[in-house]
Amino acid sequence: MTVSRRLGTLVFFLVPAIVGGGIIYALTHGDYTSVAIYEVILYIFAGSLVSK
Repeated sequence: MTVSRRLGTLVFFLVPAIVGGGIIYALTHGDYTSVAIYEVILYIFAGSLVSK
């Protein structure tokens, strides 16, 4: 996997992190803990895809 493809994958996961974080924040009525958990899970998944 080339460097440009890895960076593209990380940029691709940036959109769900921002949009999904806002949705989780709205659904949990302002609880930052649930947003942090969502983003950590998303980053672990993205990291596992990039590290292959």
